[in-house]
Amino acid sequence: MASGVSDGPCDPPPTEGELEQEDELELQAQEYVDRVRNPELCGPRPRSCPLEPCSEQHQPQPHGSRSSASDLSVRLRTSQVLPVDNVQSSLLSLPWELVLEICSYLDARFVLGVLPLVCRAFQCVLTDEVTWRIRAQKILGLTYPVLEGRDFDWPTACIELEEHLSHWSGTNPKVEHFTLADGHFASVDSVLLIQNASLCISGSRDRNVNIWDLRRLAQDGEKALVKTLGHQPRGTHRGWVWALAAQENMLCSGSWDSSIKLWDMASEGAAVREIRGKAAVLCLVYHPDVLVTGSYDKLVTMYDPRVNYPVVSSRKLHSSAVLCLAADDRYVLSGSEDRTLVVVDRRNNHVLQRLQLDSYLLSMSYERGELWAGDKWGLVHVFDQQGGSFQHVKCFNVGHHSQMTGIKHSIGTLYTSSTDKTIKVHVPTEPPHTVCTLPHNDVVNGISVERDVLAAASGSMTVEIWRMTK
Repeated sequence: MASGVSDGPCDPPPTEGELEQEDELELQAQEYVDRVRNPELCGPRPRSCPLEPCSEQHQPQPHGSRSSASDLSVRLRTSQVLPVDNVQSSLLSLPWELVLEICSYLDARFVLGVLPLVCRAFQCVLTDEVTWRIRAQKILGLTYPVLEGRDFDWPTACIELEEHLSHWSGTNPKVEHFTLADGHFASVDSVLLIQNASLCISGSRDRNVNIWDLRRLAQDGEKALVKTLGHQPRGTHRGWVWALAAQENMLCSGSWDSSIKLWDMASEGAAVREIRGKAAVLCLVYHPDVLVTGSYDKLVTMYDPRVNYPVVSSRKLHSSAVLCLAADDRYVLSGSEDRTLVVVDRRNNHVLQRLQLDSYLLSMSYERGELWAGDKWGLVHVFDQQGGSFQHVKCFNVGHHSQMTGIKHSIGTLYTSSTDKTIKVHVPTEPPHTVCTLPHNDVVNGISVERDVLAAASGSMTVEIWRMTK
């Protein structure tokens, strides 16, 4: 994809030909949106599509556990951590079923961080995965996790689940909502939380990238908008800003003007360099040693922005535009409008798999060998990586009715957004249980989740922020 590189921060004044080219790019971008993201054109779902889930008001009911406190008690006694005879009258003299029941009323983070320091018996019980498996099963009453294996971290899962549910469930969720409305004058198509969610980056069809300081929210007389990157009045880019990614203090923005621009957030967003390509940049993934892009001209390109000539490899892996990407230190995964998912081995740049799907993927969340992806019908697909091979193992209907523009999955949380004007908050059970739905007044073009903040890019020219409270 990439052909030229410039390190200078200043953009020269546009010529008449360049202005005409910008108009052509905008027409191309609008045609793409009308074709790929139009909620009215997502088409009928296949008959094999999972059924609509029950309303989130119907809470899951506990069922028989696969593990029990009795199992744990037997293991404790045979391990000789507890003295069987001459047990003094104390909490430790109670049946372990009752001890665990008492602990279930305490915050999971406190139980894991403090109680194991009290004595060896508590340390044994409260660091045992069976304890936390039991606790998670009592919380959810549904099949969890969807994929178990590869040293599943039950304590961390319980902490995430409990804090997630405490923030979002019930009639009065523990969240603050803010609308950032005075920064863009066109649809916001990309959003990214960085620096522990203290800053929010937004990219828009007004061709600008804005920096918002979320620490200023709800402070009298303080404006959250810090600055617009680049030189005004021309704007950050010369085309719609469609993708954002960051690695430590380095931010990169991808645009329909076929460029990737890098910005140093440690130097107040100073321009670092520009990488010129040949087609619109539709998706980005940034890791310490590689920047991966997917573009309108069907290419997946890997760069090393640290060197003078940054192109590491560029391959046409698809027969249509590349819509979404995910990567780790071993694999690059790309989804395309051609309805394929391609897996590349980064070490030798070899295509490992090409999976043909029923619909194209628009969003991805990849962690610990699990890929969760959203498609044009608003369905969630789960892929499992085992032995170097990705298998499509699950498909869920989480209640969206058109294109899923954003998805974020972690061990205990699941967030999705759609062009149906909603964001949904779930727990990642089988099937996902929807905790709440956040309605909006326009299409939601993407989401970013970090720590205790959820950010959304809105078609109504705003950035929507939900900040979880204690």
